[in-house]
Amino acid sequence: MERLKLVLQYFQSNSESISNGICIILALVSVKLYTSFDFNCPCLPQYNKLYSLGVMIVPPIILFFLGVLVNRHAGVMMDEWMRPIGNRSKNPAVVKYLFSSMIQRALLAPMVWILVTLLDGKIFICAFSVSVDPVLFSGFPNNTGLDMIKIMAKVPCKEDIIFRNSSFRKAVSRYVRCYSQAVGWSILLFLIVLGALGRLIKPCFDDHATSLQTRYWSNYLDVEQKLFDETCVLHARDFARKCVVQFFEDMREDTVHSLPHPLFITNSQMEWEDEEDERLHGISKQEQVDQLLNKWYYSKPELDVTRIAHRPRMCVTWKDRDGKTLYSDV
Repeated sequence: MERLKLVLQYFQSNSESISNGICIILALVSVKLYTSFDFNCPCLPQYNKLYSLGVMIVPPIILFFLGVLVNRHAGVMMDEWMRPIGNRSKNPAVVKYLFSSMIQRALLAPMVWILVTLLDGKIFICAFSVSVDPVLFSGFPNNTGLDMIKIMAKVPCKEDIIFRNSSFRKAVSRYVRCYSQAVGWSILLFLIVLGALGRLIKPCFDDHATSLQTRYWSNYLDVEQKLFDETCVLHARDFARKCVVQFFEDMREDTVHSLPHPLFITNSQMEWEDEEDERLHGISKQEQVDQLLNKWYYSKPELDVTRIAHRPRMCVTWKDRDGKTLYSDV
């Protein structure tokens, strides 16, 4: 259970980990779909290869675009690529990094599907049984009245009557399945070797400092987008609350009490309203909101926080009649 909790915490830590988790889930789903898929070869010369290649190619294409769809980096990359420059320059290296990350994750589930189909071999047998030379095997059923191509096209159909009590079909199927598994293991080995070489050789030809900067700013764009969305939700909630309260203001009976002004303001309602007004940042009309969102898209602020860091703060100090400080609020 502890290891499972650690794995879940890893996948919830940031958007990159979440993307990795989604890609792994898609890969497992592709395996589950294939194992539950009932593959029935047409056993016709003109349709065997077309149907088999369709089953081998179409689902990976669907899984690839599904991987692109659920990958958050795809949206961040397109926003960064298509946005106007404004006050912030574009970094092509960041867009390239996001694109590479998105493609690598999106290709995981399709490659798993293709490797599983090759290692299983049924689709390969259906597609290429016609291409096998029957002279290599004994027991060819030549008393059926069918030509050789039609007989070889029926090899994937083990229930066909022409292969009853015949070892020919099993021999051809075993032969083609061996080829299929050889191709599958070769592709898997090539991908593993390519990934290992890429991991080992890339630091030799890549500037580590530049790579570090690219990773930092790609993570920044992701975090900035998430924080902007969260801030918009808070601002919209407070804006809507203000609008609703104003709409029902006439239905509320206000009670006025004459009380002496206290030394300390402890009214929670006033504190809540002050906090709400602070979140609104003086934006009180729809035109102002639209103008602000338009400015964010067309002219994003430059990446410089020195002005905010050195901004003067307002301090409110409460003193008694003798000038002694009683309470100070920043």
